[in-house]
Amino acid sequence: MYFESREQAGQILAAELLAKYRYDDCVVVALNDGAVLVGEQIAKALHCLLTMLLVEEIQVPGEGVSFGGVSQNGGFTYNGMFSAGEVEEYTSEYHGYLEQERQQAFQRINRLLGDGGLINNDMLRDHVVILVADGLDTGASLDVAVEFLKPIRIKRLVVATPVSTVQAVDKLHVLADELHVLDVKENFMGTDHYYNQNTIPSHEETIAKINQIVLNWH
Repeated sequence: MYFESREQAGQILAAELLAKYRYDDCVVVALNDGAVLVGEQIAKALHCLLTMLLVEEIQVPGEGVSFGGVSQNGGFTYNGMFSAGEVEEYTSEYHGYLEQERQQAFQRINRLLGDGGLINNDMLRDHVVILVADGLDTGASLDVAVEFLKPIRIKRLVVATPVSTVQAVDKLHVLADELHVLDVKENFMGTDHYYNQNTIPSHEETIAKINQIVLNWH
């Protein structure tokens, strides 16, 4: 399945979610800038708050694989696709590099957060949390998000994405209460491949926009 844009894919997902969650207390949490374009459509349909969890993924050098990610509270979560043995092997081999990358990732997040911040526990507590991606490959950002949500009492965790790998869907069956995935790919070609339009606002523009939305809700 291919989509004209992330907005169009978001409208299809919104139509799926509307009947069940129209009158529920929901918060749409986007996992990246592209996901905000998808999540906006869902938030509009459900008349609920849209926000974003800042996640910085750390890549294994030269392998194009995500080792894990840092969330905006500074916590680091390993990519759940790795076995315990693989985590130990990578940690041993790249210890200095990974520690440096973690620190730099957290510094980048702090610079983007500024004074306000995009998300807080009170915003999510006792709500249905709809985690939105524009595409899920390894699902590393999802691991980070689930770890971030663990201490927060939420009603239900729903994950919505237009396209996903088989491996990420397998993981989602364990992590989430409910899935809405429009297309599952055996051979995932990268998220941008499935959209005709790939114009995404800059990270800073996206964050400024969401902070304005949050202010409007207060």
